Amino acid sequence: MPGAARARRYPRPVTAPRVRFAPSPTGYLHVGNFRTALYNWLFARHEGGTFLLRIEDTDEARNREEWVEGILSTLRWAGVDWDEGPYRQSERRHLYAKAAEELAAAGRAYWCDCTREAIDARAKERGGPPGYDGFCRDRGLGPGESRALRFRTPDEGTTVVVDLIRGEPTFPNAAIEDFVLLRTGGTPVFLLANAVDDVDMDITHVVRGEDLLPSTPKYLLLRAALGAPEPPVFAHLPIIVNEKRQKLSKRRDPVALELYRDEGYLPEVMCNFLALLGWGPPSGREQLPLEDMVEEFRLEDVNPSSAFFDLAKLRAFNGDAIRALPVEDFLRRAEPWLGAVDEDVRRLAPLVQERVVTLSEAPELVAFLGVPDDDVPMDEASWAKAMKEPAAAALERAEVRLGELGAWDADGVRGALDAVAVDVGVGKKKVHAAVRVAVTGRTVGLPLFESLEVLGKERTLARLEAARARLG
Repeated sequence: MPGAARARRYPRPVTAPRVRFAPSPTGYLHVGNFRTALYNWLFARHEGGTFLLRIEDTDEARNREEWVEGILSTLRWAGVDWDEGPYRQSERRHLYAKAAEELAAAGRAYWCDCTREAIDARAKERGGPPGYDGFCRDRGLGPGESRALRFRTPDEGTTVVVDLIRGEPTFPNAAIEDFVLLRTGGTPVFLLANAVDDVDMDITHVVRGEDLLPSTPKYLLLRAALGAPEPPVFAHLPIIVNEKRQKLSKRRDPVALELYRDEGYLPEVMCNFLALLGWGPPSGREQLPLEDMVEEFRLEDVNPSSAFFDLAKLRAFNGDAIRALPVEDFLRRAEPWLGAVDEDVRRLAPLVQERVVTLSEAPELVAFLGVPDDDVPMDEASWAKAMKEPAAAALERAEVRLGELGAWDADGVRGALDAVAVDVGVGKKKVHAAVRVAVTGRTVGLPLFESLEVLGKERTLARLEAARARLG
């Protein structure tokens, strides 16, 4: 079992683990990367450990400061706080330069002036697999402007990755090419900075996506060459796939966590949903708060199989959570979309809650309250559908019947409109549809009678009159 393998190979105690989330600020925060952050955070909180945030910003050509702020603000929105950091790799270059110098001095790395074209040409000539062939291993080159520093990979033996989720994947060292540590411009590659930082920060567990598993033997060889103590415990998480069982891609799928935040998904719902993409709580519950996830989470319970990002399930989770909110909490959370909440919106809020799946859907349901009574914005398809004969007669009688009402409430409005259907000799639904479109401009929305109660008698009658004028 993976857990037994960990105990055998890694005597490090897990009473106070140190884990890190290390995103690159090259775009929006991907939901898969956020799940990685979440699992690290849940594990650290469950074990009473430390969660570090490290910004891997050494790629100057692709990094942007707004992406850094996006990462930080989205983590805060989700409630995933960090105990240390954010550290910046761009401020730690001296550590990577020192490590590279030590590896070169010890003969564990060497300088190489091979271009990609030369490497590919030699591979084609020898008819073997593509990749670097160790051409510069024994040339004795020193550092230079167009030279990269490569790690000298052992020719023999194997490297074993002990993983809480995947067992013990084993890699023959002979199949691992001499990989680059410093690019020709002197900038460190991901592997060098990653390994140096993990050693320096005493990271005890590396929890990350399975797409990084192939690079893990290089990481382990590099750590050993740096003289680091025992390696961390690994947990390579399953990939997240779409409905076609393809890996989620930012070119094809809605993967930015900010997108879901801006659409009005609740942060606790996103955490709940994403936590279940690869992990199931022992209690068997699907909808549970963060504190319960912390209590139940164990890395050993993560499933290695790919996880399906089921948008329909996410929407169902979010709708359930919105309906469960106290009304005042719902209004507070919806305020970024609704704006200032007046008394009319407050009265309709419980009905809005019942019908929205995301908070961003709320404004459309109450938009009819804030438009001019003599110029209601009209959905033309709704108008064409609802304003067929005898709509004109129905609106005229509705204006009369509603005008005669004494007490203006939903029950009274209902009774008056039911009487209109009898007056005109049509079904109630046709009368309701014509009145709804005349008053709100759409065929769908909140319950009609409650909407008219809140809109008020005077404004309702004014809108019926305007609709009749439009009909001619």
